[in-house]
Formats: sequence, structure tokens, C-alpha cells
Amino acid sequence: MTISFAGDVHFEGRLASRLSPTGLASLRPWVGAADVTMVNLETAITSRGTEAPKHYHFRTTPMALQALKGAGVDVVTMANNHAVDYGGVGLADTLRAVDRSPIGVVGIGRDAAQAFAPYVVDVRGTRIAFFGATDVPDWTTSAFSATSTHPGIASAVGYRDRLERAVRTWSARADVVVVYLHGGIERQVCPTGRQVSTASVLARAGADIVVTSHAHVLLGQGWRGRTFVSHGLGNFVWYSANSVREGRSGLLTVNVQGGRAVSSSFAPSAHSRVDWLPHRLSGSAARAVLADVASLHGCTGLASRPS
Repeated sequence: MTISFAGDVHFEGRLASRLSPTGLASLRPWVGAADVTMVNLETAITSRGTEAPKHYHFRTTPMALQALKGAGVDVVTMANNHAVDYGGVGLADTLRAVDRSPIGVVGIGRDAAQAFAPYVVDVRGTRIAFFGATDVPDWTTSAFSATSTHPGIASAVGYRDRLERAVRTWSARADVVVVYLHGGIERQVCPTGRQVSTASVLARAGADIVVTSHAHVLLGQGWRGRTFVSHGLGNFVWYSANSVREGRSGLLTVNVQGGRAVSSSFAPSAHSRVDWLPHRLSGSAARAVLADVASLHGCTGLASRPS
């Protein structure tokens, strides 16, 4: 069984033209090839609300979820620093869109119970639980971390024990537990101490796969015990590439056997200035990205194979 992951996605700027059920269909042959594919949807889903007190603001329409389904995506996390860019009014619209979503959405909810609940899917008898949570201390986690009485995103900032308990509970109910985190520092290619610590806590709690986005660049990957960890997936469907490194991304695929992650592969892609979508690389261009990702393994503290 295979589970694929890609990084940050939104529909800003030129990408707004992709808001249709077939707008991302060109990605489907490789994005949808795995049994389950998951990405980070980094935007509010609203046309209303007031801009949050921050520099960048992203929003889209409910059609974004249809477009991602057309690309072969099965589940998204919205536990990130742009999901509530338009305040409580925008969040209410986003939650209504989530209720009608044709694909799974995790990491956001009307309260903590919903935000920290997994999306559960059965693949040929293997039960997989997908979680989403942010680990980035910022305005969003300060103002809109989901609690028992407050809507918002699943936050490991101040609520890591809640995420740990949810993972531990579902490690006994599901064959495979996946956690997609938002974490790290933008454009920093080595994981922070906070990233390492959170991944370790989740591994001990029973997570089989832990992946992360937010830094806008690729980071290293490897194994913490029997848990596969990727510390940074970079931008995937994004409105700009400010540097060569920020324009590199790809599709990470983890192979699962007997309820355990056993191996992984990475298909590199690069941002195109023609259609503004990621395109798979081959030949020397692919080898250059793979060599770069391999070189980043040294600062992760992760093993090169599972124990």
C-alpha cells in the first residue's frame, strides 16, 4: 500500500484560474497514483471577513476542494497559519465548505474535538488515520487554536498533549497513523529543535508517518525508530517561486506493509513559469534535487533506515 504527500497548496493569483473540477487534472497521473494522497491546503475558504493582522492573506472558494479531488488528492490538512486569514467570519465560511467537501479535511473544526479528529480510510483491509496539526507559534495559534468552546485549527502550540493523546488512542484503533504537521522556520533547510521534539513525541505515541510543511523549501527525511519522518515538503501548487530552492518540490511516497512504513521514494518537481504548476523532473535535473535532499539528511538527526 502506498501513501503520497505533497506540500503547500493554494489558489492565489494566477492559480485562481485552476478553480474548476478539472483545473489540476494534469497532475492526476502522478499525484493520484498512490492509494491515498495528502497535501496541505494553506488558505481560508471564504469571500467574506476581515484581514487578520498579518502580512500575507490567502483565500479561495469551495471549488478548491473539487479541484484537488480532480488532481487525485484524497485528504488535506488545514491546520496552518493561513486557514483563518479572514477571522471568525471567514472561519465560519471555511467550516461550511469543509462540511460539504468531496475529500477528507483534517486539522480544523468548530471545537477541539472536531479539529483533532482524524480522517479514517480503509485501503484493502488496512485502516489509516490521518491527523493534521500546526506547531508554528504565531497569530493564528494565539487567536484561533481550537478548544472545547472555540473554533479554530488543531494546534500543538500549547496543546501538544491533546495531539499526543489522539495519536496514542488511534494507534490502538488503526493499523497506520499519519500526522501532517505545519512547522519549522521559513526558508530554513534544517529542522528546528521544536520540530525534532514534536516528531519524537508523536513517534513514541504511535505515529507511523510524520510529515511537515511550512518552510517553503525541502528539508531532510529519515527514520526515528520505526516512524518515517519528513521535516519539510516545500511548496507544491504555489503562486510564486522566489528562488530556485523555493521552486523545488515533489511527491513523497511512503510504502506501507503489514501496518508499518517500510520504505519511501521521492519524485522531484519544479515550479513552472508557463502554467504555474509543479512539473515532474527527470534526468540530471531530478538527480540534482535528489542529491540536495539527501545532503539535508545530516542535520535531521534521523536514521537512514527503520529500526
